[in-house]
Amino acid sequence: MENELFNLLRQSKLAYELTEDQCRILAPLIDLHDYQEGDVLVKESSSDDHLYILVQGTLGIVKQHGTPEQAILNTIAAGNFAGELGFMDGTERYASLVAMEPCKVLRLKRSNLESLLDTDPIIVYRVMRAILRVAHQIQYRQAMQQQELTNYLYKQQGRY
Repeated sequence: MENELFNLLRQSKLAYELTEDQCRILAPLIDLHDYQEGDVLVKESSSDDHLYILVQGTLGIVKQHGTPEQAILNTIAAGNFAGELGFMDGTERYASLVAMEPCKVLRLKRSNLESLLDTDPIIVYRVMRAILRVAHQIQYRQAMQQQELTNYLYKQQGRY
C-alpha cells in the first residue's frame, strides 16, 4: 500500500515540484479511498479539511444533492483536485462532492500537512504552490467560459 500511495502521489499534480524523497515523506500522510457511484464525499454546507486528488473516475459538484432541484454544477476529471478552498481555510462547501462513477481518491488532511511545518516546511510550501497553481487553472478556465458565453450572447443579440 505504501508503494501504491507513493506512486499515485508521484503521478499527481500535487507532486509537481516535489522530489522523490519529499514524496516519500508526504505519501504516508495521505490515504487512498475507493468510492462507488452516488457516494457523497462532502455534503453541501459542511466544512471539510481534506484535499481530494482524483486518481480515477469522475466527481460531481452537485447543488441540492438528493432533492428534485439537484443540479450538477461541474464535474472533475481524474488528475484534478477538489476541496482546495475548504482545505486552505475551512470554508463551507457551496455544493456536495459526489462520485459520479466508481472513483479512486487520494485524501490529504490539512493537519497532516501542517505536521510537516517544523520538520519539512519546503514540502508544505511546494504543496501549497501546487494547490494555488490548480486554483489558477480553474479561475482561468472559468474566465474563458464566461468570455465565450458573453461573446455568444452578444453575437446573438441576446437571443438563444
